[in-house]
Amino acid sequence: QVQLVESGGGLVQAGGSLEISCAASGSIFRPNVMGWYRQAPRKQRELVASMSSGGTTKYADSVKGRFTISRDNAKNTVYLVMSSLKPDDTATYYCRIGRPTTITTIWSNSWGQGTQVTISS
Repeated sequence: QVQLVESGGGLVQAGGSLEISCAASGSIFRPNVMGWYRQAPRKQRELVASMSSGGTTKYADSVKGRFTISRDNAKNTVYLVMSSLKPDDTATYYCRIGRPTTITTIWSNSWGQGTQVTISS
């Protein structure tokens, strides 16, 4: 199993920036895809960004142009730089690992504890 630990969340004013990170350990398989999900109160958890070990990135429309995902494969860590933050970005952010296929990503069912991001208006 893979263990995931998210960190870096905090309180930020609207329009500000924040970087969060996720460190993976354990039985890390390759190739893989690592993704950032978020869950706001009373809403479903949604995928906001993902990046494969080969460098392919994907973003949700709601964050496109504002968020940037990156990886350090040597450190088994994935980052999310969030800019031009909005109150709607307030959520608990989680990372996830999965296996890529030619069509979709087969995501793991395990999660870390998440890191809280709060944007003040």
